[in-house]
Amino acid sequence: MEGNKQALINQEIDLDSIQYYINREQSWLAFNERVLEEAKDDSNPTLERGKFLAISASNLDEFFMVRVAHIKDQVKSGIATPENKTMLTPRKQIKAINIQAHAFVQKQYEIWNQRLVPAFQAEGIEILSANQLNEQQLCFIKDYFFNQIYPTLTPLAVDSSRPFPMLMNKSVNLAVVLESELFAVVQVPGGVLPRFIELPWDDEEESKFILLEDIIREFVEHLFFGNRIVSVSTFRITRNADINFDEESASDLLEEIEKEVKKRSRGSAVRLEIQSGCDPYVEEFLRDALEIHEKDVYIVDGPIDFTFLMKFSNLEGYDNLRYEDLPPQPPQDFIGETDIFAAISKKDIMVHHPYESFEPVILMMKQAAEDPNVLAIKQTLYRVSGVSPIIKYLMKAAENGKQVTVVVELKARFDEENNIGWAKKLEEAGCHVIYGLVGYKIHCKLLLVVRQERNRIKRYVHLSTGNYNESTAKLYTDYGLFTANEDIGVDASAIFNHLSGYMRAPMWRQISAAPLGMRDKFIGLIENEIQHAMAGRPAKIIAKMNSLTDKEIIKALFTASMAGVKIELIIRGICCLRPGVPGVSENIRVRSIVGRFLEHSRVFYFYNNGEESIYLASADWMTRNLSRRVETMFPILETDLKERVKDVLCVQLQDNMKARLLASDGVYKKQANEEMKLNAQLFLYHKAVKSAKKQGPYFYKIRTNVLNTERCE
Repeated sequence: MEGNKQALINQEIDLDSIQYYINREQSWLAFNERVLEEAKDDSNPTLERGKFLAISASNLDEFFMVRVAHIKDQVKSGIATPENKTMLTPRKQIKAINIQAHAFVQKQYEIWNQRLVPAFQAEGIEILSANQLNEQQLCFIKDYFFNQIYPTLTPLAVDSSRPFPMLMNKSVNLAVVLESELFAVVQVPGGVLPRFIELPWDDEEESKFILLEDIIREFVEHLFFGNRIVSVSTFRITRNADINFDEESASDLLEEIEKEVKKRSRGSAVRLEIQSGCDPYVEEFLRDALEIHEKDVYIVDGPIDFTFLMKFSNLEGYDNLRYEDLPPQPPQDFIGETDIFAAISKKDIMVHHPYESFEPVILMMKQAAEDPNVLAIKQTLYRVSGVSPIIKYLMKAAENGKQVTVVVELKARFDEENNIGWAKKLEEAGCHVIYGLVGYKIHCKLLLVVRQERNRIKRYVHLSTGNYNESTAKLYTDYGLFTANEDIGVDASAIFNHLSGYMRAPMWRQISAAPLGMRDKFIGLIENEIQHAMAGRPAKIIAKMNSLTDKEIIKALFTASMAGVKIELIIRGICCLRPGVPGVSENIRVRSIVGRFLEHSRVFYFYNNGEESIYLASADWMTRNLSRRVETMFPILETDLKERVKDVLCVQLQDNMKARLLASDGVYKKQANEEMKLNAQLFLYHKAVKSAKKQGPYFYKIRTNVLNTERCE
């Protein structure tokens, strides 16, 4: 240890060396492999395994549409300078991604064919091809084709007068080759018709299905009457869907983003998937038409686009093949309270989703909208649900004459159209809508309610690590803090004033914000632990987040490790830090938890010589979060709440069922199950159940009686 400290003092180790870092894109692909492992794990219910395969496919789609597309743009622009910690040029990155992505897709289809198909069949569930159907089923699909499918189809010939069509991003298509090498495309209408259709079957205990494209393939000759069909091949195109435009030159941000979203479906092709058994002529034709490299072609042995398994996993009558329902429990700090503002006035209140219900946030919004003493509501919105009660109560508050300010992030990737729609409705209702800041995404999760109480103004604040979305709050692990702390209230007001006007960066009292100093705050907290370690005192850091990519933070962690600080990192997704390297990161352990809930909370613990500091944040330790987004980090001040957060971290650090440890070679491995098995997510849920029962019946006695929240045992 003394040698390590001396090296630290002498700065003998080059912390910029590529040997200490893991490539971001390769780390992301490794994360998606951990998701895919859940599809392979037969301890998960059968249909849930299908859902994990669907998630891995959806993740991969986004990876190609955004990350791969971005790097390909760099290659096309002739950029040869490495812009990553592992010093790979864009061309070398694409080469490495291709190798890893092809191996990943092969694993997907091995799991489908060798694991999931037999598992489905064992439960009486089968997806059949047309040549497996009996006479009754053939009659059924023929009737379905002519009455339901045929009217929606448009065959698109490709020849000298009719160029290759602009096919929609991620749509499934059929390439049809006719005699004399005539070529045509039929787009499968998956957006308007179900991707899988249930077939008639005599045994009520079993369910048989066929995919939409297989029905069309069976009767495709009727679209080309008078021509002989040579071959029919299923394919799918993934396009560049990243939005890039000059925000500073845009006269109207809303209008500009609307234009860019419309272009998304017409971006250049970055991946071509073709079902195995394809006519070689088709592959060559598509590659030429799409101007795509042969290494961007993925030949797959099974259905194209596994995302259909998300809906397939919700088959009626098969509850036994899904996870046991785990309804969110009543938040322990709100039990017995009759007024939400009165409850928050007593003390800070923390809610842990999805173990505890999101209902208090909705209740706070409803009471604020209707309470005559509430003067103003200010809120940031990044991603909200399709039918959002949050939006409903913001509109109602404006209609009731309150000052309502809503910061809507229009650039929330793949939610742009949804947010544009909400923004327009909020404006129509009388809300002041702010479309973010030029050059930055508004990613902080913040709600401020200003209330008149006994001749004074009082601020009530809700801060969160996750979005104001009651749907994802049942699936994502996040913390929400309700507080009437005056300093936090002043800081919250300053953030909104900074977003809506020309206010300069304030002197923060409790909250830290990005890009206004959050990185410096984190590095200062890390350096404080270094000083304690150098002085021979115990020093420890526990940090939980989605991803770690920021080089300045990583170098600070390396320095802390070299000084003897014990560091535990719980990182679900990307981790560019290589742990366990002798003399550099041997005091750092990295684990990833992938389970039925998506680990989304950001938690930061610093031992601080026994005066423990705990912070929650909307930001990961990523360069984009700390430099190009508006984020908030806030302290947990109440002792009992600190203990609750520490207990959760302790449980997560002991998970030996869904956690995987990152080794210095960049490989994640599950821990060997010890005598006592611990699934942190299930443990925390059952702990929430016990807490709710201990506290007794759950009543919100607010006069508006917003929701049916009575839960008596």
